[in-house]
Amino acid sequence: MTQVKNDARPDGPTAPVGFFDSGVGGLTVLQAARRILPRENMLYFADSAHCPYGSKSADFVRGRALAVSGFLLERGAKAIVVACNSASEAALEFLRRSLPGLEFVGVEPAVKMAQRLSRNKKIGVLGTSLTLKGGRFSRLLENFSSGMEVYTQPVAGLVERIEAGGFADRRTRSILEKNLRPLLEKGIDTLVLGCTHYPVIKERIAALCGPRIEVIDTGEPVARQLRRRLLATGQLNPGPGPGRIDYFSSGDARAAAPVLRAIMADPELTVSHASA
Repeated sequence: MTQVKNDARPDGPTAPVGFFDSGVGGLTVLQAARRILPRENMLYFADSAHCPYGSKSADFVRGRALAVSGFLLERGAKAIVVACNSASEAALEFLRRSLPGLEFVGVEPAVKMAQRLSRNKKIGVLGTSLTLKGGRFSRLLENFSSGMEVYTQPVAGLVERIEAGGFADRRTRSILEKNLRPLLEKGIDTLVLGCTHYPVIKERIAALCGPRIEVIDTGEPVARQLRRRLLATGQLNPGPGPGRIDYFSSGDARAAAPVLRAIMADPELTVSHASA
């Protein structure tokens, strides 16, 4: 497994916050963080050469998470957001043990929020197999699903469609309809998007679910947790002005750039190829 030296010296509060995902999904978390922490400098790493993580082994994901975290640490990251449910499930605690002293913030399906919002106490969770079969998700259900009926639906192929920019095509709609149907038949009134890729097409998912079903994700809660951690450690960037965002991809940066531009609504966005 990749070895990382934790001897980088972040440049205080002005140092960047690193974000990573197997591809473009973590941009939905970065967007929320940008709204809540506009002065922070940010680094985003899309591990597109190894996407998706959700179908890989936990050992493989841990190796990639450590390598990518090392890349971000070398560029001065003062904190790292593991902006991927599968990587948080497989690698978050491993990263904290491997790189002590570096702040890591992970993501998890918004079961706690769903518990508060659901009226009929029936919720559905869309996610990858790695996330839904993992120990973190099992503990989450144990702690926050009392009195609820929770129905999980592992989804195959949707991450790949989003990575390809197929936000609204027929194949994407077919995957959504196939995987939403069993949850809707259970009578859920709240749907949790348990993969950071899925909020990219949240409006389309909500349209298929109908107006009576609340569709939720974890971008805002994760961004607020990041702010709390930076504030507690004295690492909030005082500014002035907005921070910058640098984008990297382990895959074909030219192919990734149009998808990132579409999600971030930034026609000037550039992506650099990076090996990690």
